[in-house]
Amino acid sequence: MLFYRAALPLSPQTLSFLSGILRRHRKMIGSPWRRLNPGQHALLVLVHLRKGETLAEAAAGFGVGIATAWRYVREAISLLARSSPRLDAVLRAAKRAGYPQLVLDGTLIAIDRVAADRPYYSGKHKKHGMNIQILATPDGTPLWTSGSLPGSVHDLKAARIWGILRRLKAADLFTLADKGCVGAGEHVRMPYKGDPAG
Repeated sequence: MLFYRAALPLSPQTLSFLSGILRRHRKMIGSPWRRLNPGQHALLVLVHLRKGETLAEAAAGFGVGIATAWRYVREAISLLARSSPRLDAVLRAAKRAGYPQLVLDGTLIAIDRVAADRPYYSGKHKKHGMNIQILATPDGTPLWTSGSLPGSVHDLKAARIWGILRRLKAADLFTLADKGCVGAGEHVRMPYKGDPAG
């Protein structure tokens, strides 16, 4: 096998943050010795998630089996999801921060699926994926991301499933969104062509 040096476009703080979460989790569950320390574990996860290397490539690069790499990635994702802020807390913080508006948008995260996996196929994007809703500040800084739904789910349906529109209305926060995220009568302003805010 040949090895090469590679760079990952992330800050050292990102690695420290994730390795800290993993270290605390291992201590809490009394985890026995593992092949990779928390820092290497975090780096393997970031290589897979950010760089897009397959589990087989990441496993080979870190000297572990594919099943071990898969378990490491699943564990890290689960811990990150648990530590993410809840929507209601984010909306309260946004209200306190006094943002003039928030931005709501959906995105499709591409996944590797076969044609038989119809629920994951997005007709709009012409590929398989997972639908994620993102709430951001006016400058585009993400505040909250939803869980994932199959790619065939429309953005408006996803926003309703996660209760985003109802909570935005209750928080009385002015929000910009495209037509995919809102329907007639929703409490979210839709920019239109020529709108300076859109």
